[in-house]
Amino acid sequence: MTQQTLENINLLDGLPTDVIEELNKQCRWKWYDAHEQIIDRQADSTDVFFIVQGRVRIVIYTVGGKEITLDDFTEGKQFGEMAAIDGLPRSASVMAIDRALLAAMPQPRFMSLLTGHPIVAERVLKNMAHIIRISNERIMDLSTLGAANRVHAEILRQARENMTDEDEAFISPIPIHSDIGSRISSTRETVARVMNDLARKGFVERQKNGLIVKNIELLTQMVEEVRGD
Repeated sequence: MTQQTLENINLLDGLPTDVIEELNKQCRWKWYDAHEQIIDRQADSTDVFFIVQGRVRIVIYTVGGKEITLDDFTEGKQFGEMAAIDGLPRSASVMAIDRALLAAMPQPRFMSLLTGHPIVAERVLKNMAHIIRISNERIMDLSTLGAANRVHAEILRQARENMTDEDEAFISPIPIHSDIGSRISSTRETVARVMNDLARKGFVERQKNGLIVKNIELLTQMVEEVRGD
């Protein structure tokens, strides 16, 4: 049984044990099944959620019902800060990818955490800046890149978050073609074709438990040349 504690949450790293123990008591703890919805876009809730175990997916849906994946978060991460900070409705929906244990912190407690611990506030600001940069990059990619180049850019983005060496990364679990398509507004068939091409050229190698991405420097050059960076 997973222990109900926030001690492994990245945002709270370094906080005194007694502070963590008090925060544990002030959160609502709940298990979510795979594919169960956690929050709905436009909902008025303002809790901040911490992922103690499992993975969640941040998504939005078009008017036609098409799912667009924004990001996947794993244990140690948090989500929901925007609504807690500005009090506006949720900007995206969140669902569990697999069974997940989450701790929901009420908005007033989260805000007092920020004011009482400047290091936590600084981390939240840096995380927000990162989200904005990634969003700007994805908007630019959707506006300027062809489908194949968008696949390259998405694999490069995931590789940079999972580096194992200066020029190599290991992404686990293996990215599902339909999930990549959802992120870059393309089809599963297109993603499969481009991934096969990357494998033939030695950029990616499938393994049982993950995807090895090689020659990241060259892949970066390919993406930047098309972007015009």
